[in-house]
Amino acid sequence: MSIKKKLISSLLPILMPVLLGGCVSDAASGAPAVLDTEEETADLISIGFSQLGAESDWRSANTQSMLESFTEEYGYSMIYENGQQKQSYQITALRSFIQQEVDYIALAPVTESGWDGVLQEAKDAGIPVILVDRRVDSDKSLYTCWLGSDFELESRKLCEWLDSYVNAKGMSSSDINIIHIQGTMGSTAQIGRSRGLANSAREKGWNILGQMSGDFTQTKGREVTAAYLKRFLDVNVVYCENDNEAIGAIEAIEAAGKTAGPDIDKGDILVLSFDGTAEGAKELAKEGKIAAIAECNPLHGPKVRALIEAIEAGESVEKFNYVDERIFSSLPEVSEVYVEGVLYPVEDVE
Repeated sequence: MSIKKKLISSLLPILMPVLLGGCVSDAASGAPAVLDTEEETADLISIGFSQLGAESDWRSANTQSMLESFTEEYGYSMIYENGQQKQSYQITALRSFIQQEVDYIALAPVTESGWDGVLQEAKDAGIPVILVDRRVDSDKSLYTCWLGSDFELESRKLCEWLDSYVNAKGMSSSDINIIHIQGTMGSTAQIGRSRGLANSAREKGWNILGQMSGDFTQTKGREVTAAYLKRFLDVNVVYCENDNEAIGAIEAIEAAGKTAGPDIDKGDILVLSFDGTAEGAKELAKEGKIAAIAECNPLHGPKVRALIEAIEAGESVEKFNYVDERIFSSLPEVSEVYVEGVLYPVEDVE
């Protein structure tokens, strides 16, 4: 129980008879259940959760994990607000949480910048803020901690897979021509996954023919890929920053009369993806239409709850907390990748 709730709970037995006056009666005379209800409410830790939107299957899974982890069964009451991809909506939601004096705020920010003011308001109100999935570029003292993925590491693992696969096919790095479908610009996932590809392309000697945002959506992924396929005839790799974009890219490739598949040395176009949560993505990976997927674990709810439980117990928590993630492929050519001396097994698609 939070300190605020403990105080309310301890005062209720003293204040309720005064506040209710003649309304308080004993059980035999049919006393109203107001006191028990207030005590039950006081026992719950309140959390306001501002989710950035519902742009992808990953986001929906992330939201569901949070909602399932903060129920009365676990001792929580949650106020959930969908930001609909608009920072202004999220800032309004956070100010509402502050006015309602929630015990904690969980924020999945749509972009990294522009949060200083409202985070300062939460800090002034004494409400800990836990960032979920994406980060902010505000002063670190304005939030308690962050939980999420190492997006650049995800990218580096996927790029190492591509490098090993190209070598296994006996191709030269200079023959790799990539179109890059970026995520929502300015988001932590986009920044990390774009940086990882840019650095790897420079190191390996790959050609990035073009890059454009697909906003993490299937529709935009299809549109951007279709436009690039008309512009560049020698594309052989499409690097998509999430599953939904990858599914859209495959639709565009097939609509153009080309093949999304593993035989990059024979004219196929290799599609790479992140997340591993979109409906149909793993089936496409089993077929080889998506060559490899760098997992992005969306199940943050239990881990956020564990952080709050640690704070409630008076324990200190790490500022940055990472979730465990894997890399998948149904293709046999690459069984493991190394990044900074760490071995990551490439797992078969489940």
